[in-house]
Amino acid sequence: MYDTATYNSVTRSISVSVEPIYLEDQSDPEENRFVWAYRVRIENHGQETVRLISRYWNITDSNGIVKEVRGRGVVGEQPILEPGDSFEYASGTPLPTGSGIMVGHYRMMNQRGEEFDIEVPAFPLDIPDANRRFH
Repeated sequence: MYDTATYNSVTRSISVSVEPIYLEDQSDPEENRFVWAYRVRIENHGQETVRLISRYWNITDSNGIVKEVRGRGVVGEQPILEPGDSFEYASGTPLPTGSGIMVGHYRMMNQRGEEFDIEVPAFPLDIPDANRRFH
């Protein structure tokens, strides 16, 4: 297991923490297939109940190729977070290069029907022990 780092952001009293993990056993560098998992924790430190209704990801590989992903909820769910609640999930993404970066946002809705975006922090997708590049 490789050492991992956690990346954090806070928007409107909702924190998002992401921990990317390189999956060496699912990757095949000779075939230009590099796979990462990422764990996400969303915590509602605010005073209102919110629901996560959709996600947006911008995934850029080290060749500068961008893939955008939009979808309803996360991992098939649209979790409701009351004040003090948290929600965790894991997902993953493949890349054709050994380095990249992911960033995005979640669209939330409060009990009044107001929709707003919360930031997902940018996080690197770098194979362990690779020469680090600033993305």
